[in-house]
Amino acid sequence: MRYTLLASIGLLFFTQTAVAANELKPFTSDGCSAFPDGTFEQNSLWLNCCVAHDLAYWQGGSYQQRKDADMALKICVAEVGEKQIANLMLAGVRVGGTPFLPTTFRWGYGWPYPRMYGELTLDEQKQVAEKLKQLPKNKAMLTTSNKAVLLRDLLK
Repeated sequence: MRYTLLASIGLLFFTQTAVAANELKPFTSDGCSAFPDGTFEQNSLWLNCCVAHDLAYWQGGSYQQRKDADMALKICVAEVGEKQIANLMLAGVRVGGTPFLPTTFRWGYGWPYPRMYGELTLDEQKQVAEKLKQLPKNKAMLTTSNKAVLLRDLLK
């Protein structure tokens, strides 16, 4: 009887922990992480590119989705006229954005660590959609680096 009770309590605890471990945190962005958000003259020149990149990293997904997000960052920064910076940023996110490290800017950082590569389940996709609905679409969102970013352009 005692072992049955302990097993039941353990199972209940494990079930609750597994449910909580699969909950997506609200979207946050630190701008371009440890990289400048722009040039000295235009200090937020490619900040929108980084926040869009953070949006992809926050939700995570497959290895191919990460590669696509990283290439989108490179293209976005190159399109604001900074092709050399774009290449440097691509190298940085390919190394620093791995999901294998418990950083705040890793691939899938919206999910509890560890979160490896893999397609999002239907439930996870619903969580992403719900969190995206909660973002202010027509207002500026402040990043942790205190730079304003218009989410309207990111959520088209």
